[in-house]
Amino acid sequence: MSELAKPSIILVHGLWADASSFNRVIPVLQEEGYEVFAPQFGLDTLAGDVDAVKRALGRVRSPIILVGHSYGGTLVTAAGVDDRVAGLVYIAGLAPDADETSQSLQDKFPITDLFKANQVEVSEGRLWMKPGAAAYFATGLSASKRRAIWATHAAPAADILTQQIEGTAWKTKPSWYVLVKDDRVAHPALQHFVARRMGAITYETSGGHISMLSNPDLVLKVIREAANGMQPRDRGVIR
Repeated sequence: MSELAKPSIILVHGLWADASSFNRVIPVLQEEGYEVFAPQFGLDTLAGDVDAVKRALGRVRSPIILVGHSYGGTLVTAAGVDDRVAGLVYIAGLAPDADETSQSLQDKFPITDLFKANQVEVSEGRLWMKPGAAAYFATGLSASKRRAIWATHAAPAADILTQQIEGTAWKTKPSWYVLVKDDRVAHPALQHFVARRMGAITYETSGGHISMLSNPDLVLKVIREAANGMQPRDRGVIR
């Protein structure tokens, strides 16, 4: 595929993170000739974060593959209805339906270890990770990297997961899903459910919630597949 024929890739981070969470995949995609953009956004309101993703659509050429990690899945679900978006990739991503919020979707499944262990607290209107949270949030990474992730984490607004916005792109756009079997933040049963509901081409992995750091090779493989428009004859789980 020539560089001009390649779609652009927009990478959308989740809660307690920023665009640097994609640092292990961005240089590789750029070396392969993809135009890549990873917007920063404030985690203040869902609408504001979706607007930031929509603005990013104008910074690269179309068509575009949107890649959303965790809460970023909610953002690409809403922003992905834009005609410039050709496909969606979810990495342990939330994917609420029109009548759901990020929180109401999660409430349908068991509480994950991060929250069972009371490793998230509300202070000054924001959701903060306690120091012990990184062991759940960044499973599969070294202790030093987990400490660095906690030291740089971005705290979202306390009510951001209960906010709602229009747009359900997975109903009309082809979707791929990286499902994390040992995720301690987004329940694997939730991931199975949303991947099946959207009819996504699904890849299973282990190594914790932040697969683009713990298993970048698989994440790159799935992004490339989406970019190439590969459509396996039978959608479903590919282990």
